[in-house]
Amino acid sequence: MTRALLMSSSRKDNLGYLEHADPQLRTILDGTSRKVLFIPYAAVSFSYDVYEDLASPAFSAAGAELTSIHRYNDPASAVENADVIAVGGGNSFALLKRLYDAALVDRIRERVQTGQASYIGWSAGTNVATPSIRTTNDMPIIEPPTLSSIGLVPFQINPHFIPGKPVGHNGESREERLQEFTTINPTEDVLALYEGGALYVNGSDATVLGEKDALVFSHGADPHTIDRQTSFALSDLKGPVN
Repeated sequence: MTRALLMSSSRKDNLGYLEHADPQLRTILDGTSRKVLFIPYAAVSFSYDVYEDLASPAFSAAGAELTSIHRYNDPASAVENADVIAVGGGNSFALLKRLYDAALVDRIRERVQTGQASYIGWSAGTNVATPSIRTTNDMPIIEPPTLSSIGLVPFQINPHFIPGKPVGHNGESREERLQEFTTINPTEDVLALYEGGALYVNGSDATVLGEKDALVFSHGADPHTIDRQTSFALSDLKGPVN
């Protein structure tokens, strides 16, 4: 049975790194060993050591111990023995390529979908938990072998959702980009999560966490809202047709 916390962002407003997520982290950590295997592969401009130091305090505050996968000689074995796997944000393309290079995509999927491990992701870590990274906001700075990813939920997610356009911006808004996605992919839905929001997955159901509602983009329809603290069946949103 899948248990996953898929967060939009690592920060909210002026709070520290993952500080806003304390109640969300405690929800997913409840009933686990609280020993968290951290995958920092989305980091590009700073080291895995730095990333481990950055993420650790929020987990410590929630009563958990975080250790980065780069501390292990055998990353695959580390995943096989973990009961909590946290995948941090950064660049989704770099993250996915490194996960494939380490042969971890299928291993993580199996551990989480069989209920042997809980999954925590934020930003890029949330992107790779969906069927593909096609709805990331990131630049493709490197090319993974495929855009297909772990697929813990059947639909796409767009983290860091911000509506409208900043002053002076003449390109497409996020709404327009997601509508383009559903035009090209009419059988797929996209769940958009505002900064600070999250999706808590428990088995076949999910709940929107945070202070804001989530938006769902579907082909040929105006976006509709899923209210915060409201549960829904994962099957309510469409995914890719196999």
